[in-house]
Amino acid sequence: MENIEQSESFKLAKELLGKEVSVKFDRPLGSTHPKHGFTYEVNYGFIEGIMALDGEELDAYYLGTEEPLENATGKVVAIAHREDNDDDKLIVAPEGVDFTDEEILEKINFQEKWFKTIIVR
Repeated sequence: MENIEQSESFKLAKELLGKEVSVKFDRPLGSTHPKHGFTYEVNYGFIEGIMALDGEELDAYYLGTEEPLENATGKVVAIAHREDNDDDKLIVAPEGVDFTDEEILEKINFQEKWFKTIIVR
């Protein structure tokens, strides 16, 4: 297993931990994944202008809302680090809202169940 601190994806995500970010949602709550067909149980999108290693903008789960969103601002409360895939995801929540690691894993399991994902703070 790689050293998490050496992962380029993790280094990028870690720089944003604890900071306020704006998220644009290309897969809002209730939408369906275009290739794999599963339903998004939370709002999922990206941070505009911050490129991840996969050549696309850095992905983010947005927790703490129950309605589909187009854009939102929140605080990066954690990182969903995939130990078997170098494509870390930010966990973003409205200011003042937080979740335990177990709650985060439960909320993002609809997509992360195919990966070995840990929550890092």
